[in-house]
Amino acid sequence: MLRFTKLAIVVPILVILMMPTIDVFPIVNALTKNTFDDSHTTARFGNSKVCGDHLCAPGEHQKMIEAMMQAQRTKYVTPSTAANSPLQSAPSNISQDVFNKHGNILISDQFNNRVIEVNPVTKDIVWSFGSGNSSLCNPGPGAIIGTNDAERLSDGLTLIAGTGLPAGALGSMSKGCVDNRVIVVNQAGQIVWQYGQAGVTGSDPNMLNAPVFAIQLPNHDILITDQGNNRIIEVNQQKQIVWSYGPSSGPGALNSPNSAELLPNGNILIADQNNNRAIEITHDGNIVWQYNTSLQAVAFASRLPDGHTLIVDSGHSHIVEINEQKSIVFQYFTNATSGSNSSPTPSNAVRLVNGETSIADQFNDRIIIIDSKGNTVFQYGMTNMTGVGTNELNAPYSAFVIGDYTGQTPPPSNSNFISHNFLNP
Repeated sequence: MLRFTKLAIVVPILVILMMPTIDVFPIVNALTKNTFDDSHTTARFGNSKVCGDHLCAPGEHQKMIEAMMQAQRTKYVTPSTAANSPLQSAPSNISQDVFNKHGNILISDQFNNRVIEVNPVTKDIVWSFGSGNSSLCNPGPGAIIGTNDAERLSDGLTLIAGTGLPAGALGSMSKGCVDNRVIVVNQAGQIVWQYGQAGVTGSDPNMLNAPVFAIQLPNHDILITDQGNNRIIEVNQQKQIVWSYGPSSGPGALNSPNSAELLPNGNILIADQNNNRAIEITHDGNIVWQYNTSLQAVAFASRLPDGHTLIVDSGHSHIVEINEQKSIVFQYFTNATSGSNSSPTPSNAVRLVNGETSIADQFNDRIIIIDSKGNTVFQYGMTNMTGVGTNELNAPYSAFVIGDYTGQTPPPSNSNFISHNFLNP
């Protein structure tokens, strides 16, 4: 969590689809699925269906067909036509409320102790996990406390960081509530993998201290930002720590890190929150890049396809994009809009494939999407007003558009987790 210094709670993290992004096609009139079986099979492998240039993984073919159908129904609007949603409305006879649909928004609703998936057209909640109760301290099966990050994996699974709430974070929970788990849940809300123990704080194996961010790596391991222990750890599915970074002293020492992304070159980009910087390290732990100019409480950082770096300068309520020469090429202040909290401390911002930017504006209790000129094209949550109903949030910490991993670490196409109730996590 953005540790309780000046901000209030922490963290961001990622999402994750189960197949490559499919280009969005223009809307067409013929939306009725054809009546013949349009799958391709190969007899060599038992008449298995083929997805592009490989045999389909379980469920992959159906998802591919559904995604192709959906691509014909909706597309991103341009700023000139954007009203209150980044997607155009589809014909009224087509259901929009579909779990894990490309374009839905996955939100870590931190103080409501839940994760929700929202349809951006209707603003309906199509999936949720957690109690939605800001006063309930019940870390364990079916619950999560102080969610700082949620990432959609393949197979319809969701990776969640249960950061917990420090004392004083909420009036309804004055003593705080410890969680300290990173969990993977299926659509039914069953835990299929867990690292860390509910209500237990530590640094020993299977112990965490305020985990704020987690992603699944291409090798299927989980990279966890363990903020309270000032470290980044890579954990395999057998719960073994196979790599870690977190020197106790020297220029590489971390101070409440808030996110870590694996870059295409194999390095790791870290938002080193209370050191007021973003750093890129090699797998050997050498710092090869750093940016710390006029930053305060760096909540999140991502490396964009063009080499630019997008940074959440949370303490200044500021989103900033710098180029490879470290010059500012884009910036946005979330406290400059009407009705804003004077210090909303945004906690997460990601660039979308269409050039827009999704922002979790934490203490403005909203998720916004802005275009390249800073115009708001979508908002979920009432500005600076807490709530738990439709179009209401309570200190959201991260927000990711499902299927869009621009500048992020994309998940592997198959999560490798067994999708059933994990009785002994």
